[in-house]
Amino acid sequence: MRKLDKFTLKAFIGPFVAILLIVVFILMMQFLWLYIDELVGKGLAFGVIMEFMMWGACTILPMALPLSVLLSSMMVIGQMGENKELMAIKAAGISLGRLIAPLIVTAAIISVGAYFVGNDLVPKAYNEIFTLRDDITRTKGEIKIPPGTFYDGIDGYVLRVEGRNDETGMMYQVQVYDHTSRRGNTSIIIADSALLKISKAKDYLTFSLFNGSNYQETNEMTYRDTSLALSRVDFAREELIIPLKNYSFEKSDSARFSDQAKSMRYAQLAKQKDSLDRHNADAFVKHYARMRGEASFQASKQLDTARRNPALQDYHSDNMWTWDSYDKVRSALDRASSVAERMSGDMLTYNHDIYQSTFYLRRTDVELFKKIAQALACFLMFFIGAPIGAMIKKGGIGMSAIFSMLFFVIYWIVQITGEKMAKDGTWL
Repeated sequence: MRKLDKFTLKAFIGPFVAILLIVVFILMMQFLWLYIDELVGKGLAFGVIMEFMMWGACTILPMALPLSVLLSSMMVIGQMGENKELMAIKAAGISLGRLIAPLIVTAAIISVGAYFVGNDLVPKAYNEIFTLRDDITRTKGEIKIPPGTFYDGIDGYVLRVEGRNDETGMMYQVQVYDHTSRRGNTSIIIADSALLKISKAKDYLTFSLFNGSNYQETNEMTYRDTSLALSRVDFAREELIIPLKNYSFEKSDSARFSDQAKSMRYAQLAKQKDSLDRHNADAFVKHYARMRGEASFQASKQLDTARRNPALQDYHSDNMWTWDSYDKVRSALDRASSVAERMSGDMLTYNHDIYQSTFYLRRTDVELFKKIAQALACFLMFFIGAPIGAMIKKGGIGMSAIFSMLFFVIYWIVQITGEKMAKDGTWL
């Protein structure tokens, strides 16, 4: 490797890595802002949030790589032009194509790497994100009892407190309605104060009640005795243990989302596309044969007598309005209505079946195209950034960032618009 190649590669790799990290960080902030409502208030561990962010960063890489290649190539070539290095290299008889030859090879390697990232890492990341989001959604939020309101966030219980000391956690004028028996307000605890403590595993909570009364009412009436019994027990302290469910985060098996298009590799997508295409073709053939088999479509076959008779016979149409029997007309109308309803039902069933398979087929096609297109975008962005950098001859991030963002926004708009049109079928 010549010294010029080493010099060019050294000037490119450093800015590329730095810009890639910056772009991933910026896009991660947008990713975090998108899902922040699902993460807060669930009491999630720091490791769970970091795992969610890590997989999110993996899904961002296919979008960050083209922008990083575009901006870094523009900065490197622009910096060489600003420092008069391009002029010196041209004066030495070295063309611009020879100068960027090692960068072209590097861009090709990045493109190949982008393909494997999109084909291997991104499906795994989406699979994990879908699983984490589902598990986080099923995880209930933290227990916070606002003063002056009835809180029903705990299954089987309704709580009410009139005041709270935020420093000690002591709650005052506490009412606990036990609805676990599903008989209404037959069990009520009223206490002057109480402390709430949740177990470390979040599988139960302990309600320590002080200076109160426990009211138990039985509304079981017999044939002879229809009176209701009420018992009252005063206490200085009572411990109420309430079991909790889905308050602690539990990660489930991620294999249940492996059938999503975003969670599939290229080979799996190609297999699914072939299966959906074959399903649509078979459904059309069966539907066409079923429709052609109806008696209403057999009249054309009966009129084709040209091959058997030398001359066409006079055709006499049958008009039911000339029939003299009302029952005959009514019977014909009933048969026609029945055939029409049956054919309409068959058509609706066929349309529903085709709509479902076409819905998944379009998304499969989009993901297949994206795996190739995003890898090629890294290679093409280099051929946009390098010539522009040679023309503007500015190596700072300011001018390069302006031009890079202009082209990248165009690329992003085309990608988003094309993807939406492909999924909706409006591009056909």
